[in-house]
Formats: sequence, structure tokens, C-alpha cells
Amino acid sequence: MLDAGGGVGGAVGAGASKVVMMAAPKVAGAPAPAAGGGYKFKADELESVIQRWEDLRDALKTDERDAERMAHVQGPGREFASGDFANLANPSGKAFLEANQRMQKYVAQYIDALRKAKQSISTQEEQAQSDVARAGEQSA
Repeated sequence: MLDAGGGVGGAVGAGASKVVMMAAPKVAGAPAPAAGGGYKFKADELESVIQRWEDLRDALKTDERDAERMAHVQGPGREFASGDFANLANPSGKAFLEANQRMQKYVAQYIDALRKAKQSISTQEEQAQSDVARAGEQSA
């Protein structure tokens, strides 16, 4: 589970039915996530959730290339109307590019948080298996 401060905690539940709770990551310059907001996943679904977020990241990278072109529009001609069009279009393209880059940062941080949660679950499961094996050896 990821707490609001970005720290990794324990998963809730037992075995394959574990539920992982993820708070939205904090991103500098973005509004703070709402209290109590976030997502819940079953631990065994975590890999497919990570894959969907990675697909979103890849789509955002494709959009970024388009946004770069939108942020550097040139007028089709040399008359004032073409220049005015470019002067008005470029700020919109730049705003779209900046929004895309902020979203990419958010998605990257969320993927990192998901991977940490997955690693935490794996570590907890390995520790539990080790504890059970040790307890079995001690009772024999």
C-alpha cells in the first residue's frame, strides 16, 4: 500500500486475494491528490495494471512528438495573417506540450510506485515462506 506520503506499506488481505491500495503520487507544481483518493488492485492483477500504465506512458510519448510540432507552428505565408496565426497558435501548442510533459511525469511516478508495491508484496511473500519453512524445521 502506498500512503499519502509516498511510502510503501503492507498489502491488505491474505494470499492471492491481497488488495494493494495506491494513493495518487504527488507531483511538484500539480494540485495535491484528494484525501482518500487513489486506487485498489488485487495483488495478482498488479502486473497487468503496470502494463496499462506503461501503455499510457508510451501513448503520451507519441503525443509529445505531435505537441512539439504544435508548439513551433510557422505561418504558411509571409503576410501578416500567417504571422498572426503562428503567434496565436504557438502558445496553445506550448501549453499542450507542458501539460503532456507533466502527465508523463505523473505516469512515470505512478509506475514506479506500482513497481515498489509489487516488490514489497514479493518480499513479504518470500519472508512468509521462509518463516513457514523455518517453523517447520524447528518443530521437526
